[in-house]
Amino acid sequence: MTEPLSVLIVEDEPLIAMMLEDFVDALGHRVAGSADTVTAALDHVGKTPFDVAILDVHLRGGEPSWAVADALSDRGIAFVIATGGMIDPPPARHAEAPTLPKPFTMDRVESALQAVRT
Repeated sequence: MTEPLSVLIVEDEPLIAMMLEDFVDALGHRVAGSADTVTAALDHVGKTPFDVAILDVHLRGGEPSWAVADALSDRGIAFVIATGGMIDPPPARHAEAPTLPKPFTMDRVESALQAVRT
């Protein structure tokens, strides 16, 4: 069996964030933290050790989370782009990041987390 991952969840909808936390736990991983804004997520990136982030593309008020993706990439931390259907493609720097489409299911979360391991 592979080692459990510690996962940062960046999601602005509280019920969706809680569901993701439940899925992460049920899959045998650990939730390292949760953030609902770019500022809070960047604070976690700078202070909280974790293996991977699940990163919602659009946060409160339509705030894009690409600054968080940049910070994660700069630190060599893997992330999954969570989206309900991006209208614009991700910046070229993040075009190859695994995606987690909504609606989230346990199987989709598991597949996305496996994708960052390879």
